[in-house]
Amino acid sequence: MAELNLKGNRRMLTGKVVSDKSDKTIVVLVETLVKHPLYKKYIRRRTKFMAHDPANECKIGDKVQIVEFRPLSRRKRWHLDKILEKAV
Repeated sequence: MAELNLKGNRRMLTGKVVSDKSDKTIVVLVETLVKHPLYKKYIRRRTKFMAHDPANECKIGDKVQIVEFRPLSRRKRWHLDKILEKAV
C-alpha cells in the first residue's frame, strides 16, 4: 500500500512502476486504502503519477519511492527518490 511521509514540505509516496516507455519518465501506480464514510469498508484507490527518472534505471514492476518536486512538464511533478525493490 502507499505510504505518505513528509520530508520537510515535500510529500513522499511509494508505488509500483507500470510504464517506462518515455525517456527519463516513469509512470508510478500508487494504491491507498480509504475507509468508506457510511459502510466503514476499506476501498482501494489507485492513482498514477508521472515521475522523473534521470538515469532511466527503473523497469516495469519495480517498487519505488517518489518525492514531490517542482513542475518539470505539464503532468510531471514528481521525482524518483529511490528504488526499494527491483522486479524479477
